[in-house]
Amino acid sequence: MTLTLPSLRSSRRWLPVIAIGVLTLGGCANSDVYSGNVYSGDQAKRAQSVSYGTITSLRPVQIQATDEGSGVLGGLGGAVIGGLLGSQIGGGSGRTIAAAAGAIGGSVAGKSIADNVDQVDAYEIEVRRDAGDSLIVVQKADTAFSVGQRVRLVGYGANLSVAPY
Repeated sequence: MTLTLPSLRSSRRWLPVIAIGVLTLGGCANSDVYSGNVYSGDQAKRAQSVSYGTITSLRPVQIQATDEGSGVLGGLGGAVIGGLLGSQIGGGSGRTIAAAAGAIGGSVAGKSIADNVDQVDAYEIEVRRDAGDSLIVVQKADTAFSVGQRVRLVGYGANLSVAPY
């Protein structure tokens, strides 16, 4: 099968669409692991400690998903798209310079977009436990909490979550 010049041009137009689709699928981090309502397989059917307390402070924050690969994918995809778009400008060495500038700009923009997509709305919840000490837990903002609310602290150490009482 021989490709003619018009079919190469039309296939080149689809490359940005394909790259954006791959980035969209690749940049979807599973943010449910940050929820107080989701248990990991290791936590299921295990005894967990429970303590009780009162929320003394509640602050909205962002959790940056730890999937480092998505930022890299965003940068690479942005570089490809920027390079393709830049190569459409000018001719000769000007086209090469435009393609390089587009690749650099696209890489920076793509990484930034991927990093922002991987942020999860969360709460920093400060709880004064009935035992008298205080602690802070950061978890996904998928449950309504308020200052003064009684809560349960379920789990221990790195696997501690706040749940309504």
